[in-house]
Amino acid sequence: MLEIIKDFSFIDLIDITIISFVIYRLLLLIKGTRAFYMFFGIVFLVVFSFVARYFGLKTTSWMLSNFSGYLFLTIIILFQPEIRRALAAIGETGVFGNFVERRAAVIDEIVKACTILANRQIGALIVIERKTDLTHYVQTLQKIDSIVSKELLLSIFIPYSPLHDGAVIIKEDRMMYAGAILPLSKREDLDKSFGTRHRAAIGITEETDAVSVVVSEERGTIAVAANGRISTELDAEMLKNTLKTLLGMESKNVS
Repeated sequence: MLEIIKDFSFIDLIDITIISFVIYRLLLLIKGTRAFYMFFGIVFLVVFSFVARYFGLKTTSWMLSNFSGYLFLTIIILFQPEIRRALAAIGETGVFGNFVERRAAVIDEIVKACTILANRQIGALIVIERKTDLTHYVQTLQKIDSIVSKELLLSIFIPYSPLHDGAVIIKEDRMMYAGAILPLSKREDLDKSFGTRHRAAIGITEETDAVSVVVSEERGTIAVAANGRISTELDAEMLKNTLKTLLGMESKNVS
């Protein structure tokens, strides 16, 4: 151990930092998917192979050693969709990605759609996922996996759409699901005028760190819920600034 510490250099630190960053980005990419659990399954088998070798478990060690010989091929087969998505993301935005521009574009599309829906008094519920995976808290998901656009949001929430009664879930700046049924808040101190959409908007933020945007069908108003609290009667500018603040984008004009 002392020899390792003695030979440790600044180049080694850079090397470890690069690998740690790559692993971190990969974990973010597969977070909330089945690949996330498969990844830890592979890590467990690798660690167990070292344990088996240490305790002299020859048969187990031999079997796991043979498996590790095909580990690279196994990873390529199991994580093929994630590898394609990672390469596409690198090609489009670079390793670090243009997070601010992508998030700003998503907020703009949400604000435009909600403004139009509010003016037409069409109800809507949009949930933006942050760190907590929402799929464990909602029901009857319809996968979309599309870019966030005003046109698609409007088409989902028009009254004759089969998905208009549920919520749209935005994950990693993409519209991942529509028609989602959210848990309702059971609080008794909420405004009596709040209907199912508002209670669902608050309910999901009580159980997760998500941000909800809700358009009232009766009053044609826009509200934002986060951390179990709701801000109502927002205009387009207030909605934009509120979302920027809640999603980690500083805004100078937040009211």
